[in-house]
Formats: sequence, C-alpha cells, structure tokens
Amino acid sequence: MADSSGSNPQSPGFTEKLKSWLCWSWTYICALWFAMVLTMVYVLRSPLKLQETVNAASVFLNTLTPKFYVALTGTSSLISGLILIFEWWYFRKYGTSFIEQVSVSHLRPLLGGVENSSSAGLFSSVNGDAEQRSNVAECKVWRNPLNLFRGAEYSRYTWVTGKEPLTYYDMNLSAQDHQTFFLGDTQQLRPEDSVMQKAWRERNPQARIRAAYQAIEMNRECAAAYVLLAEEEATTITEAERLFKQALKSAGKDTNLVVYIKRRLAMCARKLGRIKEAVKMMRDLMKEFPLLGMLNIHENLLEALLELQAYADVQAVLAKYDDISLPKSATICYTSALLKARAVSDKFSPEAASRRGLSTAEMNAVEAIHRAVEFNPHVPKYLLEMKSLILPPEHILKRGDSEAVAYAFFHLQHWKRAEGALNLLHCTWEGTFRIIPYPLEKGHLFYPYPGCTETADRELLPSFHEVSVYPKKELPFFILFTAGLCSFCAMLAMLTHQFPELMGVFVKAFFSTLFAPLGFFADKMESFMPSCLWHQLANV
Repeated sequence: MADSSGSNPQSPGFTEKLKSWLCWSWTYICALWFAMVLTMVYVLRSPLKLQETVNAASVFLNTLTPKFYVALTGTSSLISGLILIFEWWYFRKYGTSFIEQVSVSHLRPLLGGVENSSSAGLFSSVNGDAEQRSNVAECKVWRNPLNLFRGAEYSRYTWVTGKEPLTYYDMNLSAQDHQTFFLGDTQQLRPEDSVMQKAWRERNPQARIRAAYQAIEMNRECAAAYVLLAEEEATTITEAERLFKQALKSAGKDTNLVVYIKRRLAMCARKLGRIKEAVKMMRDLMKEFPLLGMLNIHENLLEALLELQAYADVQAVLAKYDDISLPKSATICYTSALLKARAVSDKFSPEAASRRGLSTAEMNAVEAIHRAVEFNPHVPKYLLEMKSLILPPEHILKRGDSEAVAYAFFHLQHWKRAEGALNLLHCTWEGTFRIIPYPLEKGHLFYPYPGCTETADRELLPSFHEVSVYPKKELPFFILFTAGLCSFCAMLAMLTHQFPELMGVFVKAFFSTLFAPLGFFADKMESFMPSCLWHQLANV
C-alpha cells in the first residue's frame, strides 16, 4: 500500500510531461511531414504526369469566358455574404463567433491543444475549481427586491406596447421561488396546496388564475391562492392591496407567507403614496424577522427613505448593511455614492476642480462613484439616460445589466432630485476604467468582473432590449474576415464584368508571379542534385 501510494503522485507528472512533449513536437512533425509530401510530389512528377495535367488545366482555364469568372466571383461573394450575416447575427445574440466557437470546441482538442474554458459555459473558469466556485457564486441569479406586480404593472405594459416585458426563463425562476417559498414541505400538502403547486408551474396566466380560484373553492382560507390573484389578476395596486390583506388574514403562522405578504403590502403602500406607512411596515418586518436578511428588505427601505429625502436615516441603514463582511449590491454602492455626491455636487465645477484640485469631500465622492461603477459598470448609462430604460425583470444578476436596469428604474428620480449629482457622475464615472484596465483579470476594490453576466442577462432581459456588455467586446476575427472576403469577391466580380480583357491579363500576371518562387526552387533543386539520382528516384 505504501509503495503504491508513493508511486501514484509520480505517474501523473510523467503523463503530463509526455503530453506536453507530444504537443510541443506535433508542430514540427506536421511541418516535416508536409515537406516530405512536397518532395515526393516533385520527385514523382514525371510518373504522375503532373506537367501534362497542369498544361491541360491551363488550356481548359484559357477557354473559359469572362462570364464564368463573373459568375464564380459573384457566387463567392454571395456565399461569404450569407456567412457574414449569420456570423453577425450569432455574435449579436450570443456574444461570440460561431466559427470560432466550433473551432475551439472541436478542432483544438484534435490538434492537441487545451480547451479554453472561458468559452465553455456559463460558469466557466480558467483557474481551477476554486475560481469556478467563486464564479458560480458571483453569477447567481437573485430575486429582485423591488419587482413589479404582473397584473397591475407588467400586464399594462403588454396591453399598451404589445411586447412581453418578462422572459420565460425569468417567469420560470419565479414559479420555482413560489413553490419553494410557499409549499416547501411537500409531505404535508393539503389538496388546495397540490392545486397551487400545479398553478405556479402553468405557463398560461389565465390557467394560473383559474387554478387559484379552484384552490379557493376547496378552501376559502388558501392564502397562496390570494397571493397569486393579487400578483396576476389584480389590474390596480389598490385591488392587489385588498387581496394581499385577505391573504394575510388566511396566512396563519406560515412565516414565509407572512413575510412575503407584509413586504408586498409595504410595497403597495409605497406605490400608493403612503410612504411613511410603508417605511414603518418595512422597519417592523426587519425587526420581527431579523434572520431573513437574504430577502434584501433593506433595499426596499432605502428606496422609500430616499423618496422621503430622509438622508440621515438612509445613512444609518447604509452604516449597517454597507459592511465589508456583507454582500454588496448596486443599491448599496450607488446609494452610498449618491449621499457623498449630494454633499458637494451643488457647487461642483469641472473647470474649477481642474484648476484648484479636488477637496477632501469631492475626493470622497469621486472615490465612492468609482467604487460603485466598478461594482456595476452598466448603471451610469441608464442614470445619465444614454440608454433607454425598460421595466425591470423579476430576477437580477448582481453586477449585470439586469441589476442596472432594476436600480436605475427606481432610483433615477432620486439622482435627479440631488442637484448636480448627475453632472458629477457624468464627469467622473469613466475614470473608473483607468483604474481597472483589465477587469476580467484583476479588480480594484472587488473581485474581477465575472465573465458570465452577458449570457445570464440575455436570459433575464427581453429580446427587444439591447443588453449592455462589459468590457466591450471587439468584433471576432471571422466576422472581419468574411466581411473582407465578401467585399473582395464582389469587387472582382464587378471588375471582371466591366473589364474582362484587362482582368485576364492581371490574373495571368498574378499567378505567374505567385508561382515564380516555386519554379525558382525547382530549378535550384535540379541544379543541386545529380540528374542520375532524379532519374533513379523517378524509376522507383
């Protein structure tokens, strides 16, 4: 046992060395093989009648009319154009080149290379299992603390625009949340609970509503059914509030249901203008259930306090939750930046700051903005209205575009209310990228920016929204290549059609120049090697 355990660590090292040596020698073996093939073809040119074949091909090509070459180059331009269109569409949809992805996935392993796991999947990593686990944690999808009501808000948007603001992936995550949160103990399900369990999984909204009414017929005290009706059937916030109050009466001692319903009632009060009542409900909820911090109720509280312009209370909440040991969010980072910017923004002038330098308070505000932008670089474009806003999704990806949309949707008004805050943001936010020029490799105040945000955001955000990508990706090589090939072939087709004789002379001159080095090389080989040796090799 001791011998075997002692020899095991050595065998993987030998195997790795052997594999690395084979990969290193593969290139030279291929080059040697290619040179041998060329030499054999040249030696056997007489038995194979290569010269006669080349002459026959030349005669055949000379007999072709210019129309053939026009058709050939035109077809090549058309095919390369179709490939270009497909590559561009694939890049816009998935953020990578299809040809490059296929090459990396299928050809590189055959050539002895190691697949770069950065393009292998959603939570891939190039630094082993530890970093992969870190990326999985960073790319976790979270419930949006300020998600809207489907019936009273999302459905109205659909009625007006004809567009669906929620993706199927997002709604499916919500269905899973509701099943887990409301019906966690599947061993003690009542008949109405089984109905509601199926109702959350229904794709059709009307089918979900019918199932909720069926559950209420089975039990008038089915709180989960009233929750579904408040979320999806109620067309106004007032109606949704009434149904949530009915659900609260029926919730009993179910902690999950009580917390969910009280939170939504506080949000109803906030939307109906009863902001102080909403703040009190949120504070009571956080005090009654202190262990449910993962629900991020403090983010609802921060937004309501900002609406009241109770900045001292906002600072008190930040002092508790903007801690190094607690997870961050765009709401935490940008609210902290807003408070510091608000203290200096009304008198801030870029020209004056460039002359005299930044004061201590201005420096603190700029550093807070840089910190916020490093955490989520997508937010400033929405706050500065450089990108159009859409309704926020029901789930967000921290540091992603979905979180930026959700934050800006509710907090843009608070930035506008602070005089000069948006001007300070406009003047300073891009300086963050000079601090972290390679965000995927190294961060400054946070971990390196996760590379999985674009893929997850495309699943969470509707197709009509242009997903913000960071860092900005350059066009893949194959898109540029196919664009150049398409343009070149189209130009050749046009020139051949307009000037057939001149293009014929040009092509002959081009190929004679192209094959001149090969003829020179063949002449040198014949003068260097004895003619008898070539004759004997040819006979063989």
